[in-house]
Amino acid sequence: MCGIVAYVGEREAAPVIIKGLKRLEYRGYDSAGIALAKNGELNVYKKQGKVADLENFAAGEDLGGNIGIGHTRWATHGEPNDVNAHPHTDSTSSLAMIHNGIIENYDSLKKDLLGKGHIFKSETDSEVFLHFIEDIRNREGCSLVEAVRLALSKVVGAYAIVLMDKDNPGQLIAARKGSPLVIGVGENEFFLASDATPIVEYTNEVVYLNDQEIAVINDGELNIRNIEDIPLTPYIQTLDMELEAIEKGGFEHFMLKEIFEQPKSIADCMRGRLKAETGHLVLGGIREYAHKLDKAERIIIVACGTSWHAGLVAEYIFEDWCRIPVEVEYASEFRYRNPIINEGDIVIAISQSGETADTLAAIELAKSKGAIIFGVCNVVGSSIARLTHEGAYTHAGPEIGVASTKAFTAQLTVLGMMALKLGLRRGTLKESKFHELLVELESIPAKVEKALKSDSLIKKISEKFKDSKNFLYLGRGYNFPVALEGALKLKEISYIHAEGYPAAEMKHGPIALIDEEMPVVFIATQDSSYEKIVSNIQEVKARKGKVIAIVTEGDEIIPQMADYTIEVPATTEELMPLVSVIPLQLLSYHIAVMRDCNVDQPRNLAKSVTVE
Repeated sequence: MCGIVAYVGEREAAPVIIKGLKRLEYRGYDSAGIALAKNGELNVYKKQGKVADLENFAAGEDLGGNIGIGHTRWATHGEPNDVNAHPHTDSTSSLAMIHNGIIENYDSLKKDLLGKGHIFKSETDSEVFLHFIEDIRNREGCSLVEAVRLALSKVVGAYAIVLMDKDNPGQLIAARKGSPLVIGVGENEFFLASDATPIVEYTNEVVYLNDQEIAVINDGELNIRNIEDIPLTPYIQTLDMELEAIEKGGFEHFMLKEIFEQPKSIADCMRGRLKAETGHLVLGGIREYAHKLDKAERIIIVACGTSWHAGLVAEYIFEDWCRIPVEVEYASEFRYRNPIINEGDIVIAISQSGETADTLAAIELAKSKGAIIFGVCNVVGSSIARLTHEGAYTHAGPEIGVASTKAFTAQLTVLGMMALKLGLRRGTLKESKFHELLVELESIPAKVEKALKSDSLIKKISEKFKDSKNFLYLGRGYNFPVALEGALKLKEISYIHAEGYPAAEMKHGPIALIDEEMPVVFIATQDSSYEKIVSNIQEVKARKGKVIAIVTEGDEIIPQMADYTIEVPATTEELMPLVSVIPLQLLSYHIAVMRDCNVDQPRNLAKSVTVE
């Protein structure tokens, strides 16, 4: 959740690190800091607030040096303030360290270190971690690298760390377990970061550090070893990312840019995989274990947040097309309730970042029980991509806005292709139906493009409801998860309380909330539940609720009943969530902007939730 940036090379480190921290602002944070080594001195600057606050605070200070580490913190242990911000230093202010993650046994370590005379400035587990490394180095009389290795074998929890020593100004030491860390390899220089966005401007060659690996950069050389001290050969990969992809490209916010990118991102998901004209559908990442999927008696989907909503839609799709029972689980609950997992069960793990801590924990539990794990994620080289048996990338491109938009539709596209292929292989989808659905799926980007043309209308509707205190979102069947997703988007970025419900459940409680002040958003496209949802709209209107209805283009019934209607192009019931979610994303966006909310970085939220 926090952001790490570090540099060593021939450039001035501070500008590289500050720019990199700004690239990581989308991850969410409440303070920032930087440490630089120069002429045997260690200069540390830390400030609560944004990276801009850190820049202002450090203006006029000595920011020289060719080696440094920087950090954006999302508070876990200790409130957000200057002291708790990273980097932290050891007792002699010789070492500086940045840390993402949580050290679960920090309390017992701290008590032991206090007994040895250590004095702590902050309330953080990270400072305890660094003092523990310092204590080992002093006690064992070993090198800093060896002290890090020994410390890592004793700490419990998750970490990505980078250390520097003012007495060794050419060396950076990094390690990870459960929190991402990528190393950019340049010419006589190295860049370290939580993801590739701060690196892509300088090099496209990277090394993704694996769990329980330690990287040592010293005098222009990169060496990697594992926690057992066994040397490893760095595996250098080429980044498939362009600098333009992480810029706003003329849009006011990243979120708006990413909403409007969806015709392209959905098409990119299908590119090279689907060609309706010839009946071609291939998922290259799902081959070796495809026969296991064919014989599956149960599918379990684990995910969090927006990805969980995509999983709910996938539950309907897999059961309809493949006739396999599907369970959709919150990854955060899955590992704690002693779930029944049988050998040969299929688990599909969904995550935009591929680093979601709860989802990774669910994967590890399911693997230990003999399940086959398929991953659906966006970030190449991420932890989920490496931990799963097989899977598919969404190829949606970087998503910078904290509130997921194009990730949702990209995940649905991949899951839909998986279900189509499986339904055909299992014989539960007739070939004629398979081809019909391929044609329709291939047409979705154009239909999303058309749905986006309602933007100006949605902006006018948003003006009417920007001051509302509560919203209710209702849908049936495939559109019920869309109602949940619409409510989540509004909560995340506008801070308006919103609930998503199955429309039929409205009478079992939420109807008590409806009055002339309550906006009710119906996802009411023409499908098998259409007549039922018309009745639900009448029930809301009878209680003077304000109805905003998402309807299929050409609908003549609901527009006569609703206060506001937004049309979307027609598609099959199974694929409608790819289209019906678009107006809900735009509605949330415009309301948030009108309420002067920080759309791309909503309060208290982080893009990649890498701690429990």
